[in-house]
Amino acid sequence: MGLELVIMGLPQSGKTTVFNALTQATAETGGYSTGDDEPNLATVKVPDDRLNILNDMFKPKRIVPAEVQYYDVAGLTKGVAEKGMSGRLLGYLSQAAALVHVVRAFQDDSVAHPEESIDPLRDIETLQMELTFSDLGLIERRLARIKDQINKLRGSERENTEREGVILQQLQEKLEAGGLVRDVDLTPEDSRLIRGFGFLTEKPMLVLINVDENQLGDQTEELLATARERFGREGVAIDALAGKIEAEIAQLDADDATMFLSEMGIDQVSRERVIRLSYDLLGLISFFTVGEDENRAWTIRRNTPAVEAAGEIHSDIQRGFIRAEIVSYDDLISAGGWAEARKAGTLRREGKTYIMQDGDVVHFLFNV
Repeated sequence: MGLELVIMGLPQSGKTTVFNALTQATAETGGYSTGDDEPNLATVKVPDDRLNILNDMFKPKRIVPAEVQYYDVAGLTKGVAEKGMSGRLLGYLSQAAALVHVVRAFQDDSVAHPEESIDPLRDIETLQMELTFSDLGLIERRLARIKDQINKLRGSERENTEREGVILQQLQEKLEAGGLVRDVDLTPEDSRLIRGFGFLTEKPMLVLINVDENQLGDQTEELLATARERFGREGVAIDALAGKIEAEIAQLDADDATMFLSEMGIDQVSRERVIRLSYDLLGLISFFTVGEDENRAWTIRRNTPAVEAAGEIHSDIQRGFIRAEIVSYDDLISAGGWAEARKAGTLRREGKTYIMQDGDVVHFLFNV
C-alpha cells in the first residue's frame, strides 16, 4: 500500500525545513510551498535493518524497501477554513493517510510568527479548529443537498441517503461540542457511507513540535508532557524535533551524521523516528518477500489476512491464492536460510485467513 503523509502547519512554522529533514532534500531542491502552487513532494525509503540482514542472506539482484511519500503543502493561515480552502489544498489534505502538523516552538527574530508570539499549545489548538471548521462546512453543505434531494429519491438510494444524513448529523453534533470525527464510534457500514468525504478530523495526526537546538533536553520534554496531556488522544501522536539541525544532518554522510547526532545528544534521526511513529499511529506493519531476484518490504495494516496481503503484491496472486509459506524473520535468521527453516519446522503453511504478523517472510503459492 502507498503511504502518503501531508506536512502542514501555520506559516513560518518551519514545516518546509522539517520536510527537508525528513526527505534529505536541500533548501534548493526542496523549495517552498506557497499559495496554490503544487506542494513539494518526496518519496522516502523506509529504513529497516531486517531488510538489510535479509539482503546479506539471499544476496538478491534487487532490493526494494517500503516507501513513504511526503507532501509539503502551503501554510494554513488562521481563518482559512472560514474563507474556504482551495480545492487543491483541501484535496491533498483529505487524501492523506495521516497529517503531520509542524508546530513552531523555536525563537527567531528574523522570522515573524503570524500571531506575533511563540506559543505552540495555542498553535496546535488553532490548526485543530481550522480542521474542525473545514469538516463542519463540508457537513453543512452536504446536509443542505440531502434536504433538497431526498424527496426525489426512491428505494435503496433513498434509504442510504437518509442514513448518510443521520450519520452526518451525529458528526456535526460531535464537532460542535469540541470533538473530532474520529471520536465517533461508527459501524463498518456507516464508515463506508462517509468514506468519500475525507474528513480532516478523522485522520490520524502526528504533531511535531519544531524546537531549536538550545531547547533540546528538559525544556523540550516539559513542553511535550504538557502538549500530550492537553491534546493526546487515540489517533494523535506528539513528538519534537530540531528541524533546522536535523535538516543539516540529513545532508551529511552516514559517519559524519552519527558523530553529529552524538554531539547533539540526539538518539535517532528524525526521518527514522517519524516513520516509526507514523507506522504505529496508522497501525501498519511490514512483511517481506525474498529470493535471488529481489528482496522487498511490503506495508500492510495490522490484522490483514494472508489473502489480502497477497493482493498487495498483485491482484492475480490474491485471486488465485492457494496457500502461503511463512516463517517469522527471527526464526529465519536463527535457522540461517529458507531451506534450513523448513528442516527446523519453523516454516509454516498458512491459508487465506491467517493474520499476517510484523516481520513475516512469505512465499505465496497461487494459480490463475
